Amino acid sequence: MTGTRPRESAVDRIRQRVEEKAARRAAAARAAAEGGPERDPRRLPPDAPAPEQLPGIRAANPLQIPAGGWKQVLKRAWAENNADNMPIIAGGVAFFGFLAIFPALLALISIYGLVASPEQAAAQVEEFTAGLPETAQDLIEDQVTAITENAGGALTLSLVISILAALWSASGGVNNLVKAVNIAYDEVETRNFVKLRALSLALTLGAIVFVVLTIGLVAVLPIVIDLLPLGSVGTVLLEIARWVALLAVVAGSLAVLYRVAPDRDSPKFRWVSLGSVVVTVVWALVSLGFTIYVNNFGSYDKTYGAIAGVIVLMLWLYLTCYLVLLGAEINSEAEHQTGLDTTDGEPVPMGERDAVKADTLPAKAEPEKGDSDPTRKNAP
Repeated sequence: MTGTRPRESAVDRIRQRVEEKAARRAAAARAAAEGGPERDPRRLPPDAPAPEQLPGIRAANPLQIPAGGWKQVLKRAWAENNADNMPIIAGGVAFFGFLAIFPALLALISIYGLVASPEQAAAQVEEFTAGLPETAQDLIEDQVTAITENAGGALTLSLVISILAALWSASGGVNNLVKAVNIAYDEVETRNFVKLRALSLALTLGAIVFVVLTIGLVAVLPIVIDLLPLGSVGTVLLEIARWVALLAVVAGSLAVLYRVAPDRDSPKFRWVSLGSVVVTVVWALVSLGFTIYVNNFGSYDKTYGAIAGVIVLMLWLYLTCYLVLLGAEINSEAEHQTGLDTTDGEPVPMGERDAVKADTLPAKAEPEKGDSDPTRKNAP
């Protein structure tokens, strides 16, 4: 139609991000080499919005962003979520996550079996999955049983090779999650294969540690509670503390992911913690609702028959991945709301922080319908 603006393609957006990242890094290197008078890290671009237009532009942490600013953050995050095709990307991440689950279980049970029997490890993994829908539980329990039948308790060369192969396979799913979080932060990947794979392997090992901690909270701690003479009130309080601790472990794990996954200068923990807590609470409620629906109202067994467990587990993984990526969008737009330095280290002026969201301000506080890039930027 005559007079309409052509829609920007995904390739154009990636090319633009690559050019912006190169320009930012060149400007930072130039400023560091030239030295000169001390630069003011609180300096904003000449055309920066007024605080009335962008509430929270001087916020030092997310809690200092007022309600009006959070309204803008959430609107931009939702627009970016759609512009980045996160519903589709979450489906891809969930698929690769599904492929990574069983190699991760193999690695977990093999490592755990060195200090406990594989059967004990399997029993605790099954208790850990008790919150999932029954069909998904059955699928995981069948696979865990198959793993323990071939597991041994001694550290042998074949066991080491199996663990390394399982970790490598599982890290493939984590690698895709890292790429998706990168997209949420509007960053382009410039790390080489070795560095990216090392990060994925480290996060995979961290995920195994997370599962071990979670198993301790879900499966082991209740046994300890039953053995302690706490009384009814003490037992209830400790049970509440147990679930709070579980949510804290999940939120902390998400904060680490949001901090290290994007190819940029790492944000301070304060700029990833709030979104992580919110996403954790929403994820817990959504998972509970999904489990109740599948167990009581869903007809997946009748519709999908023998593969019902696969479908249910894939759906739960999709919901989980979607919420994790939506949390990344919210965290990134919260950083975008302030002009102060949100990255680690000594504060530096905007434009020298090597992070899209920290180096720029949104040209529009709230996106307009039809924008191909809902958070076009103002930079110094």
